[in-house]
Amino acid sequence: MKNILYKLSTAMVLSLGTLSSCSDDFTNLDPLGSTSYENFFQTEQDAIEAANSLYFYMKDEDMFSRGFFWFINASDDMVTGRINSTADNIKNFNMTGDEGYTYWMYPQSYKIIRRANDILLNVPDMEISATLKNRILGEAYFMRAFHYFWIAHTYGDDVSGGVPIVTEDNMFDDAGSYSRPSSVSENYAQIIEDLQKAYELLPLFTEYSSDDLGRAHKDAALAYMAKTFLYWAEYDPSKYADVVTYADAVTNSGSGRSLYDTDQPELDFRLLHSHRNNWGPEYIWSVVSGVNDGSKLPGVALENKGWGKYNGWGYYMPTNGLYEEYEEEDIRRSVTLLKFGDEFKFFGEDRRYQSENSLSGLQFNKYMYEYQFEDAIGTYVNSNGNNPGTIYNVPLMRYAEVLLMKSEALIMQGLNGDEPINRVRDRAGLPPVSNATMDDLKHERRVELAGEFANRHFDLVRWGDAEEAYAQPLYGRIHTDRSNPDSPFNVSIIWPARDFDPATMGVWPIPNQVVNSSGIAQNKGW
Repeated sequence: MKNILYKLSTAMVLSLGTLSSCSDDFTNLDPLGSTSYENFFQTEQDAIEAANSLYFYMKDEDMFSRGFFWFINASDDMVTGRINSTADNIKNFNMTGDEGYTYWMYPQSYKIIRRANDILLNVPDMEISATLKNRILGEAYFMRAFHYFWIAHTYGDDVSGGVPIVTEDNMFDDAGSYSRPSSVSENYAQIIEDLQKAYELLPLFTEYSSDDLGRAHKDAALAYMAKTFLYWAEYDPSKYADVVTYADAVTNSGSGRSLYDTDQPELDFRLLHSHRNNWGPEYIWSVVSGVNDGSKLPGVALENKGWGKYNGWGYYMPTNGLYEEYEEEDIRRSVTLLKFGDEFKFFGEDRRYQSENSLSGLQFNKYMYEYQFEDAIGTYVNSNGNNPGTIYNVPLMRYAEVLLMKSEALIMQGLNGDEPINRVRDRAGLPPVSNATMDDLKHERRVELAGEFANRHFDLVRWGDAEEAYAQPLYGRIHTDRSNPDSPFNVSIIWPARDFDPATMGVWPIPNQVVNSSGIAQNKGW
């Protein structure tokens, strides 16, 4: 997407941008400027600006720069990276619901849901071209579903219930009247309904002009249907068949979805994770990023202070357990991770990795391609070190994940899942597996999608593996001289074992401010 989609008009911000969720803001329609709610949806430009506003929070620091990633950081793949009591409490499942790091994802998702509802309520009656109307309505259905997808599995289950369902049909109900559905399965049903409508209305990605790259499209709707059914299958195993159906639909959509694979495994996986593949056939849905704005995740996961050259934030450091998970011949390990002594380029300088800051002695390499160039700052990397993004579109859904979802769903139905999993392994230069098991699938998801929004933590939760995994301490490589890339190391505990109660901790606490303002019940056990 061109950054123009993030440049909202003042009218758009005033009329739609302040509406929030589960509070008085839901129904507060008083105009805040010369443009009111009542007179906004009049022109084609109004409709386009309304659609553009749906993408506003994609790049936000509290959403897909690091917001949701604090929950993924709870997994066994990474540690906080440097001392931070709030981050540590989140990772240790010792939350109160008042943590600033994890407050905004819930209300900001509902802001986008509200914007989508406004579009679905108003745009159908507008006199604009049918093609544009369909696209904008499709974008609204997709973005409503996308944000419900994230908050549903983050905060909802079948113990405490789902998250409130607010659509264009009930958006004007009295504040405080919204309730939680009895199960998150009701959320998943609503998400699927929205995504099906989005699929019917949206164009293929390949039908967009360069100015509209980054807008919702048919493949994104199909891929998130597959993933929603995968998560729904935790409660209803019959949904595994739907995962296969919609994974295949992505493959056969007509847009040419495929792995980036030129039979050069090490080069392929390296270039895959770079701006050179931002719009390639593997990237289905991403955080559109540019030199001035985008996902900060590359800088958040960069060495703290960037070896004196750039303002890395030093979070999300990989564990030795993740390093050891890779097969020795797996080229993905060196592309995904840096260990002491590994060679890489940083702002035109040849370096060998060492860190005086990393708690684990490792760093994610996956997001570092754009930092290699001598003229990176202002060209490939944001010149503002407090906003340390790059021009790389950080992936939220890749075709490789679609293949692994299909393999998992086949295995869980007692069928053979070898073909899709082996396509992923072949790209990595690895031999095929025969009669793949869930252990094979769990391994492949972990190493292929490490450090991504694919969500290792929730994988462990839905597989029922979290309690056992988190009962084990996390290990890192403690070097005798952290300034020397050749110094010896000991593998030592860097994070103690944690208590995880699967009865309640499969979801996270809803922010207390939301609970207090809306009257909905907090998740049990928090």
